[in-house]
Amino acid sequence: MAKSVYQKKLDELLAEIEKTGKRPSLLLHACCGPCSSYVLEYLTRYFDITILYYNPNIYPKQEYERRLAELENFLPRFSPAVLAKVKLVKDEYIPEDFYDAVGTDKEPALATEPEKGERCRRCYELRLKRSYDYAVLGGFEYFCTTLSISPFKDAEKINVIGEQLCARDDENSAALPKWLPSDFKKKSGFLRSLQLSEEYGLYRQQYCGCVFSMKNSQNS
Repeated sequence: MAKSVYQKKLDELLAEIEKTGKRPSLLLHACCGPCSSYVLEYLTRYFDITILYYNPNIYPKQEYERRLAELENFLPRFSPAVLAKVKLVKDEYIPEDFYDAVGTDKEPALATEPEKGERCRRCYELRLKRSYDYAVLGGFEYFCTTLSISPFKDAEKINVIGEQLCARDDENSAALPKWLPSDFKKKSGFLRSLQLSEEYGLYRQQYCGCVFSMKNSQNS
């Protein structure tokens, strides 16, 4: 599926959901408060949302904790999240899981490649796999991530991974979560996240999260 149509697919799906008058459950992986802001403003109209904060890629631990604290402080102040009773689940922080997943020890060139490359794809896959598994255990109807709101993330790779996770369990698909197609940067989503971040005084990080992106940003 071409990445240009992910937003169209989402619009069509949301229109169908709106017609039913029901609010499906959505497990939303989130990387930080700023990226969550617009996505929550957009989706709380349609879904009962639980946020999963699972980001073992973030370095150092103080940065991980700062982003988590910012999200925790933001949700009770953000009326769409409050009205929709958005829940937050904090997963484990095990950086070794990230390093094992991206494999930079065996493929050193991945450490210095630019954003949106294979290292990032493996990171997306790690976090989406965890989100999918959590959605299965929790009986969620849909799962998704805020990651596609960033212009530095590859929306096509993110959506392909989500679709593949669902496709592997096709035999029992009726009872399992579906992938919510998305490219949240569309419809000025990224711009709106900047506006909301300024309005709520949110801390916006200067690099994606991992040690490799931090070093690359410092060297650019």
